[in-house]
Amino acid sequence: MRKKWTKILLSSLLFFLFIFPVLFLFFKSITFGWNWPDILPHTLNLRAWTVIFNDPLIYRSLFTTVFIGVVVVILNYLIALPAAYALSHGNPRGKTLIETILLLPILVPVLAIAMGLHLVMIRLGIADNTAGVILIHLLPTLPYAVRVLKAGFDRISPDWVKQSRTIGTSQAAAFFIVLLPMMLPSIRSAGILVFVISLSQYVLTAIIGGGQVTTLPLLYYPFFNSANEAVVAGFSVLFAALPILFLILMESSIYLYKQWLHRL
Repeated sequence: MRKKWTKILLSSLLFFLFIFPVLFLFFKSITFGWNWPDILPHTLNLRAWTVIFNDPLIYRSLFTTVFIGVVVVILNYLIALPAAYALSHGNPRGKTLIETILLLPILVPVLAIAMGLHLVMIRLGIADNTAGVILIHLLPTLPYAVRVLKAGFDRISPDWVKQSRTIGTSQAAAFFIVLLPMMLPSIRSAGILVFVISLSQYVLTAIIGGGQVTTLPLLYYPFFNSANEAVVAGFSVLFAALPILFLILMESSIYLYKQWLHRL
């Protein structure tokens, strides 16, 4: 009985912390004239959503935001997976120094680093375009990806890979068939975290993108000065929906990967 009530209380707490605010924002976005102390709004309409989707930049910014976020996640996997594996199951020279260097972007103010990198990117010709924004988004995301994935590798014994090698499995096959399935929870967590961090980058995108790369935050933050609370709520719902859509995409990819494993 106690376990049942504990589950109910925990579920209720999670609902009010994570689901209820989004539902409230959505309801706020389709109302007009809903002010304190009114319990219910006077009217319901989609005027706020009409304002949002009538913006000529909204569709391009949505595509750009999702594209940058997905590419940043893929690049984090390509860099962080081998780095985390080497730090966890290997013993490279200067291991402590390498970990410290990987953590520096979250210990040093990112804005200070971005200003210096902006000059370098201008000289390399990758400023004011999507490539530069993708590279600068690696700065605040890569340290977290390495830490999350390293924690996942720390929980896995190297003996699993060694045992698979004794039956003739190649190192690449052992990674994809033995090690990677056990790393799926950490891979999922790292992907969501990286996407959300990339999604929330306003200053870095504005500096490196130079106003030429329009992402959703660049459209979203100016609306905070708007007196129309329904429009602000609509943008907030749109912002909250992107990580959910990315989670669905990731879960679909994981499902296809598991199906491929079953067919082996």
